[in-house]
Amino acid sequence: MSKVWIALGSNMGDGRKNLDEAVENMNKNGVKVEKISTYIETEPYGYTEQDNFVNAVCIAETELSPRELLKTLLAIELEMGRVRLIRWGPRIIDLDILFYEDLIIDEEDLKVPHIEIQKRSFVLEPMDEISPEKVHPVFKKTVHELLLELNACDM
Repeated sequence: MSKVWIALGSNMGDGRKNLDEAVENMNKNGVKVEKISTYIETEPYGYTEQDNFVNAVCIAETELSPRELLKTLLAIELEMGRVRLIRWGPRIIDLDILFYEDLIIDEEDLKVPHIEIQKRSFVLEPMDEISPEKVHPVFKKTVHELLLELNACDM
């Protein structure tokens, strides 16, 4: 079994219910969620003319390969009604692979660790709650250190 960290987000309908449903769907599809952060409400990132998001991060175990995990998460998004119209636009559910063990993958449609994790407080804050000592394999810094650096930049 491989340990993975997945970001969850929703800003359409009942965001908390959507995150709960996504966790259920992951558990039914070979992604066993072990721990999940507190759900937090955050302002939109990128495209800001939309409702606030509900965000969380979970730690899960899976026997799926990184590519199979990506396909599974995309299938869950589609099944839940995700439509991709606007980059960073409104979404019923968003599931992103943040880390897959300590692997570094740089393929056109699969980047692990997530390439913008260090810029996103809505990912780092919930991840810091459940896995502050997780080391980013590229930056060689813990999630907690990345969050402190991001917060220092925002001042």
